[in-house]
Amino acid sequence: MANLKEKNKELRQKTPAELTNDLESLKKELFRLRFQHSIKQLDNPITIVETKKNIARVLTVLREKEIQNKAQ
Repeated sequence: MANLKEKNKELRQKTPAELTNDLESLKKELFRLRFQHSIKQLDNPITIVETKKNIARVLTVLREKEIQNKAQ
């Protein structure tokens, strides 16, 4: 659980540009994992779920920053 808190803290410290870059790389990673899964070369399919959750985390932080900027 502490690892998740650290990861969220790290995400919140990044700029929106860095978060957008992270999001792009995570989406590419998800595509690669799905492709490997479809041709039966993926060793651990749980990595797809973890990648989706990481994408959701990044999107959440981006949205929080967007709301913060509008409030100011």
